[in-house]
Amino acid sequence: MRTGAAAGHRGYFHETAFYSSDEEFLAIVVPFLQGALEAGEPAVVTLSDANEKLVREAVPEASGLSFGDVEYGHPAGVITTYRKLLAGHVARGASQIRAVGDVPHPGMDMPWEAWARYEATVNHAYDEFPLWGLCPYDTRTTPADVLVDVMATHPYTATADGQHLANVRFEDPARFLARRSPAGADPLETTPPATIVIDPTPAAARHAVLDVAATSDLNHIELDDLVFAVSEAVSNGICHGRPPVRVRLWAAPDRIVATITDHGGGPTNPFIGLLPTTGTFTAGLGLWLVHQMSPHVALRRTDDGFTVRLTAGVPNLTN
Repeated sequence: MRTGAAAGHRGYFHETAFYSSDEEFLAIVVPFLQGALEAGEPAVVTLSDANEKLVREAVPEASGLSFGDVEYGHPAGVITTYRKLLAGHVARGASQIRAVGDVPHPGMDMPWEAWARYEATVNHAYDEFPLWGLCPYDTRTTPADVLVDVMATHPYTATADGQHLANVRFEDPARFLARRSPAGADPLETTPPATIVIDPTPAAARHAVLDVAATSDLNHIELDDLVFAVSEAVSNGICHGRPPVRVRLWAAPDRIVATITDHGGGPTNPFIGLLPTTGTFTAGLGLWLVHQMSPHVALRRTDDGFTVRLTAGVPNLTN
């Protein structure tokens, strides 16, 4: 039997909360976690170091909580990890799982584009599980446009005075993703590309990335992941887009930006890339692999076609 605000709810109870002080944060999160401990429900905690410290100090039974089971790195990777974790808890008999996490955004030095898609997509990705998820956002550091997206992607809201409310500003996730403006260009894209390759083979695209990497300070893991992601994006454009496929690369000491454009309309699935697929003959598998390897992926549809933009290294936070 489910407990708390999610009692009687089927599927994912996706809730957000805004707070402007440590006291408000604790007033929201501590009862949520204490309720899990009292009910014997598994509780997954993925918070910033500062917020985790607050929780550990405020919850005497904090050792009964699961810290560090999920890391907010790649949005697609987070979804994969959570789905495995949730399936395991259900298999062990859990009637409800609680999770609280600080979702990355520019106030935490991370771009928002991919995480906005994440917040919308998880309404679908986790709905087969009895999950009560709480996503608190600090209004002292979260940009206003991010807060607007947060309200559009959470069906429920929690308040510091203990209320749990239906959110009238929630949008259907597919509609939100379809109407939301894509991320702006990285400032590097206003300069001439270091390399432009037209209709490359995946191998030629990989070599092009390695060539421009000499002017950047990417570590070998970041570079390997980018090489793989560019190769997959090119393969996707060749197999599912319309020619020509154009690869453009920009390099700076702290990052490499790659855009892969074909002249097709792009996939129609709004959740493309964030959810695993068994369809090996669709764009879903290739773009899912791209999202697994790159934490900073943006998808853009314009009159020129469909573009996958990948950023490796330190992203520019204006996008």
